[in-house]
Amino acid sequence: MPKIKVALIGVGNCAASFIQGIQFYSKPNTNQLGLRNPVLAGYTPKDIEIVAAFDVDNRKVGLDLSEAIFAKPNNTPKICDVPSLGVKVSMGPLLDGVGESTRALVEISNSLEANIVETLQSTDAEIIINLLPSGAVDATRFYALQAIVAGCAFINATPNFIASDPVLAQQFEDAALPLVGDDLVDQIGSTGLHKTLLKLLSDSGVRISETYQLDVGGGTESVDTIDRSRDAKRNIKTEAVASSLAYKTDVVAGSTDYVDFLQNKRDSYFWISGTYFCNAPLKIDLKFQTVDAPNAGSVLFDVVRALKVGLNRKQKGVLEAVCAYGFKHPPKVLSMQEVEDEFVKFIT
Repeated sequence: MPKIKVALIGVGNCAASFIQGIQFYSKPNTNQLGLRNPVLAGYTPKDIEIVAAFDVDNRKVGLDLSEAIFAKPNNTPKICDVPSLGVKVSMGPLLDGVGESTRALVEISNSLEANIVETLQSTDAEIIINLLPSGAVDATRFYALQAIVAGCAFINATPNFIASDPVLAQQFEDAALPLVGDDLVDQIGSTGLHKTLLKLLSDSGVRISETYQLDVGGGTESVDTIDRSRDAKRNIKTEAVASSLAYKTDVVAGSTDYVDFLQNKRDSYFWISGTYFCNAPLKIDLKFQTVDAPNAGSVLFDVVRALKVGLNRKQKGVLEAVCAYGFKHPPKVLSMQEVEDEFVKFIT
């Protein structure tokens, strides 16, 4: 199979896990446990090739990508050694990519900015993955527009609306390029677990009266979320969780705080209250912990390969089935069962 050539916007924790995952699952005879789809449309993780990367941190810009993913402030666990990739991290435009709270964690480089379009075209990049911080609204939009000029498909992993923006979505369609987003789901994330619990209870006849899910994390993304995008993330997560119920009830879901010693771990707290047979009360109070960055890996593998399918078919504009499968805020919301059915239908 031909390589799927990918460019990364942001070389943070998610990029580090994604690249390590490619290396880990590409080794001969490696057990494919941890992947939802070891093979998707004929593609495996080793068919993904990173050809370009952009960042603004002085400890990453100019380094080979294999070294940059382990540079501070990244703090996701090291899964495996990564050989030299022959891809130097280019300096991207700063714009609003670094918030006030994260300036204490990021050393902004004074290197000359790369020409984004020229870099993408010279490396034959065909898919861009936007892994910028949640609060980088202007920078996210900038890279989306650069993708159109460079002729690249675009994956928006952030909660900033790109696929959900009708104007931008139309621009990708006019350029005959596929687009997916917004706000990547986790493989085993708090939103998915919350939705599954609520659906299980509701399908069993439980009437949910109120529920919340609150996250505390230790990565730089948690700092940025608290500082700049807490309300946006809260709205997206709350809408996503509420969509699992056929009726309206009191739902709150979002990030609440940053705890530095958690490193790249995330603690999620759930509260569910309801009634079942003869109005008997039901309460669920639980804690769920994950390592944050690896949670993006399996889903990104699937989304990248699905987007390659779209490119091969010369599809353009928003790929609704892929958006519903891999993102918390797709342009078209589907039920949990519809998501699986539509994604399989898209791939086959």
